[in-house]
Amino acid sequence: MTQSISIAETGAQILAAVRTVVVGMDDPVEIALATILAGGHVLFEDVPGLGKTLAARSLASALGLDFRRLQCTPDMLPGDVTGSYVYAPDTGDFVFRAGPIFTGLLLADEINRTTPKTQSAMLEAMAERQVTVEGNSFVLPAPFHVIATSNPIEYEGTYALPEAQLDRFMVRLSVGYPSPDGEAEILLNRVARQQEATHVEAVIDAARLIEVQQAVEAIHVHPDIARYCVEIARATRLAQNVAVGASPRGSLGLLLLGRALAALDGREFVRPDDIKRIAVPVLAHRLTLTPQAWAQGVSAERIVEGVVGQVPVPPTVGVPA
Repeated sequence: MTQSISIAETGAQILAAVRTVVVGMDDPVEIALATILAGGHVLFEDVPGLGKTLAARSLASALGLDFRRLQCTPDMLPGDVTGSYVYAPDTGDFVFRAGPIFTGLLLADEINRTTPKTQSAMLEAMAERQVTVEGNSFVLPAPFHVIATSNPIEYEGTYALPEAQLDRFMVRLSVGYPSPDGEAEILLNRVARQQEATHVEAVIDAARLIEVQQAVEAIHVHPDIARYCVEIARATRLAQNVAVGASPRGSLGLLLLGRALAALDGREFVRPDDIKRIAVPVLAHRLTLTPQAWAQGVSAERIVEGVVGQVPVPPTVGVPA
């Protein structure tokens, strides 16, 4: 139990550091942290001005990761992300100059504003932790994670993310508007700082993050919990108004993120409540709805919530013997 308590203490310190500048986003930030501990990538999808970029930058700072920000635009080329070969006059050779994707945490801001060709360059990096430039492959540093933001209400000049790329994000999170008290706190914090810039101290470094991620891999998963993840994912494939349900990567995402949440809670085992909590952020963006669903205003989130309410919950799962 000592190892899981250590992860919980480390996680609490990271979240406390992020909360010094990020207000009213406790649940999304905790799930985003758990996603990184589980080795995944995060997509924040919400209207502008809610602090998505600030949350990503603060999380990177608290984790002690190298951080690069990529402002996605329609004229961005794959080489602007991955890097490219440039001519070196002193040697007469072409040498590879690494792009911004060679970092610990890449923030792809407004990822839906760049073209599918550039999005595909990110897809290889997210899926295989490497990039290919002119037939040569270059391995990305470890750890490597992507936090992307997307604006769901503006479609002019944007390119919808293909299903293959959406599927590579372990979670899609929505921030939502802060409460009146939270919004007032944001304003007062800005007044107290007397400057726009914010700063979050590093709690751990990249090496320690890798250790924590390896410790999360040791969290026990009861076979009933694994089956519960499978049944929820399978139920989305049979649900009304769903053309394509969640793939096995969706059920695996439930299990991996459930382990990370258990570790952050100081437990060495996963509970059904962990899976229920993350079902919508893990599965909703993996569903393809029928045209009738769009016409009727049915959302993927509501479908996943309905599925979770229908799938039988396994018996209470406790500490492994």
